[in-house]
Amino acid sequence: MSEKLKIKLSIADRVYPLTIDPSQEEGLRKAAKNIEQLAKKFEQSYAVRDKQDVLAMCALQFASKIEQRGIDQSEGTLNATERLKALDDLVTSKLGIK
Repeated sequence: MSEKLKIKLSIADRVYPLTIDPSQEEGLRKAAKNIEQLAKKFEQSYAVRDKQDVLAMCALQFASKIEQRGIDQSEGTLNATERLKALDDLVTSKLGIK
């Protein structure tokens, strides 16, 4: 069992102390950095003063990307399944298998 690591992440002018597995550190730091960058972008692009609104928009942006990726993967799986069925039908017809 690996030792837990104590880190502090700064998001929207607040510091969040976390106790994590060392394998999570890089991902969490990158995520916090991405949130900070997106929050600054929203603050510069829109007249938003409330950090909660900015963070809600960040959450929506990241969640929608995850959901869209899932939709895209589902569509890709469906297309692959249809192509495999068509290929199976072709092979079956050429071999005379019923």
